[in-house]
Amino acid sequence: MFKQSGKSGKNTIRKLKLKNFALVKLPDSFKEDTWKTLLDAVKAIHAQKPVDTTLEILYQNVQRLCSQGAAQEVYEKLVSELSTHLRNISVNLVTHTTAEPRQFLSLLDSIWTSHCDHMILIRGIFLFMDRSYALPTAGIEPIWELGLSLLRTHVILNVLPTTSRALLQAIARERGGEQTNKSRLQRLVKMLIALDLYKGAYFEDALLSDTMDHFTLESKQNLESVEAAAYLMYAERRLAEEADRAATYFDIATQKSLLDIVERCIVTTHMDHVLRSGLCKLLIEERHDDLARMYILFKRVDGHGLLKDAFTVYVMERGKDIVLKPERDKFMVEDLLKLKKQLDEVVTRSFQSSTEFDSAIKTTFEDFINKRPNKPAEMIAKFFDAKLRTGYKECTEEVLEDLFDRTMVLFRFINGKDVFEAFYKNYLARRLLLQKSASDDAERTILSKLKHECGSGFTSKLEGMFKDMKLSADLTSSFRDTVQRDSIGSGIDLTVNVLTSSQWPTYTPVEMPLPSEISALQASFTEFYTSNHRNRKLTWETTLGHCLISGNFPKGAKDLQMSIYQGTALLLFNQSTSITAEEVQQKLKLSTDELARTLQSLACGKVRVLTKTPKGKEVSPTDTFEVNLKFENKHKRVKINQIQLKETQKEAEQTQEKVFEDRIFSVDAAIVRIMKSRITISHNDLISELFAQLKFPVKASDLKKRIESLMDREYLQRDEKDASKYVYMA
Repeated sequence: MFKQSGKSGKNTIRKLKLKNFALVKLPDSFKEDTWKTLLDAVKAIHAQKPVDTTLEILYQNVQRLCSQGAAQEVYEKLVSELSTHLRNISVNLVTHTTAEPRQFLSLLDSIWTSHCDHMILIRGIFLFMDRSYALPTAGIEPIWELGLSLLRTHVILNVLPTTSRALLQAIARERGGEQTNKSRLQRLVKMLIALDLYKGAYFEDALLSDTMDHFTLESKQNLESVEAAAYLMYAERRLAEEADRAATYFDIATQKSLLDIVERCIVTTHMDHVLRSGLCKLLIEERHDDLARMYILFKRVDGHGLLKDAFTVYVMERGKDIVLKPERDKFMVEDLLKLKKQLDEVVTRSFQSSTEFDSAIKTTFEDFINKRPNKPAEMIAKFFDAKLRTGYKECTEEVLEDLFDRTMVLFRFINGKDVFEAFYKNYLARRLLLQKSASDDAERTILSKLKHECGSGFTSKLEGMFKDMKLSADLTSSFRDTVQRDSIGSGIDLTVNVLTSSQWPTYTPVEMPLPSEISALQASFTEFYTSNHRNRKLTWETTLGHCLISGNFPKGAKDLQMSIYQGTALLLFNQSTSITAEEVQQKLKLSTDELARTLQSLACGKVRVLTKTPKGKEVSPTDTFEVNLKFENKHKRVKINQIQLKETQKEAEQTQEKVFEDRIFSVDAAIVRIMKSRITISHNDLISELFAQLKFPVKASDLKKRIESLMDREYLQRDEKDASKYVYMA
């Protein structure tokens, strides 16, 4: 409505009325003439000729017909014309089904492309009818869908077997390496999808079946003709090609099914064979790229569990080969470190830093390293000893720190850490007492790492050993001042290390008579020490004592650094030029083994200050020894005390026996501790708790013996009502 102002100044309201166009009476022949125009246009499109009438006029003609209520009639006539045209095409296409597959596909592609182009133009002409009649009316197909339906019915269904077979052959040729018309294949597969002739038995089932047959045969042939690494490369390449092919040609649902089949044929079926024939070789040769390829392929088919199992077996066999061979004990730790580093690199570079594989390495290392009780712990302690004696001489601080960290990883795997502690303490004592430690910083670094790993209780005695050495240095300095003041032991410089017996290894006492000058200094030091530290008792231990003796040889004077045993034996030759082994033993009161060790080191080693008659390494009581007057050496100071650094087999056995004794006390204490807290407990529960509390490997039979021992000593007894239970006796 609009407002209008009149002459009087008052607003007046006028109403706007809308009226329909006046109906124009059409000629009686309008429908026939108009349809003929439309039909001519459709035929021209099918014949790929120019259309005489403009699309605008054709659109208006369809609009007028629909406005006159002729939409259904026009739709039916269009269906008839399209059907006739497609039947004619079908007749021609069927005659080419026996042609070469490439020619047939080319003709079919041309028909499909032309049909789509034609239907786009035809739908544009009949768009008004499509929107006003076809789309709103139930059971009536829109024009585009109508074109697809008629093509499906009158053309494609008649040649579908030939079409499927030709397409599969084209795909097979492409898989075989031949060049194919990719865009044509893509269009024709999409045609089947658009015509609903793709799923199931129409095409997809045959595609999947052919794919399985092709890769089953091909993978088997490749597996038999190439090594594992080459097969993995083949599998990777084929899977990538099929993934690209599936994404290019096939329906998204087919892509997964097809790739599943390819993976199953190429990877899943042959995983066992690839692992048996190739994994060990790839690991030994450190072929990280091939191992990464194997991991990725196995992971995509959920086969990483199988790979992990085979990897674990490999680690176990390599580890057992290192640990269980006594002849390789000398190289055990180096070999284990090398193996661990190699495996860590495999996990990092090839297995995507998988926590599962990393955990498998740790579990397997712990398993095989404890299959030989005590020895790995001893060798790790010995390895530390060797590195601490060289220190930073052979490598930089960073390299040594990394080596210590990697060795500590091995240390974590051993169950018998008390064995390690015992041997490490022995080696530390030798380094400290013989002044063979290359770096105090490196020593402190190891102690810090052990303390962090096992707690302060584990390292308290080791730290006490360092404290004793520092206090001994101060004590020796004070004693020297006293010696100089009192003029005792002139010409002899005595260094004494006072060790707390509970913190240091125990040594078998040896009552060996020392030279009188040294004995006098010993007595003087004892008096000096006891005067300053009452209620303490000194026990002199010469096992790891060493001395520096001046030797005047015809070819030059030398300073000989050696053990107390060696030095005392050598001083005997100041009194006699020729002495038998039996006479040395009588004067020094050494055991037969220690006597042989001492004399061999002086007369049969690299540095021979004595000569032995008869020659040979074995020492018998009647062997005669003399000063080697031909002795010469380019160094002024000559070291002969290396035998003190080497632990004998007997000493190693004694260390292990000491550990076993300590373990017995630990087991007894754990049993009593558990019984005191539980009062009554069954045998199985007591054994379980003992396994949980004890930090070293122990057998159930050994635990049972300790329980019986405590019963004999009346710490516990069996329950009178239930013999499978124990009762604590307060």
